[in-house]
Amino acid sequence: MTTPTYTQAQLAAQPIGYWTREAARLVTDGLRTALAEEHLTQPHWWILNHIAATPGHWQRTTLTQKLAPYDDQNTDFTTVYDDLTTRGWLTETNATLTLTPAGEAGRLRAHDRNAKVHTRMRQGIDDAAYAHTINTLRHLVANLGGNGNLPD
Repeated sequence: MTTPTYTQAQLAAQPIGYWTREAARLVTDGLRTALAEEHLTQPHWWILNHIAATPGHWQRTTLTQKLAPYDDQNTDFTTVYDDLTTRGWLTETNATLTLTPAGEAGRLRAHDRNAKVHTRMRQGIDDAAYAHTINTLRHLVANLGGNGNLPD
């Protein structure tokens, strides 16, 4: 795909709200579609990744508290934990969550699907341009009173 070139003045006159909303919608839709191929939602994905990153660390309550601010669909996290347990992807011992080998395999499959979305999204955008964009968005957020820090 070829993206047309515009002058700096033309680009600087563009409405940031439109472009950030459109980018967020397309990225989120792409990732959600990729995850749906594994019968997963974003909260499934978040849970799997957090547990994989710090095995033996998370309990339902603390992980839900960490993830809830990112959830835009009022997810019932209990249902997601129960689904992952029913699938045999997640176990709980003394309230601590652990991925099973099947859960790790599913997480890796979903990771591969998401990576394809990220690769497509970043076509023609080098790391420097991407980092500059993220930094600009961080400043916009901070200038408007939001948290410009990178997420944990």
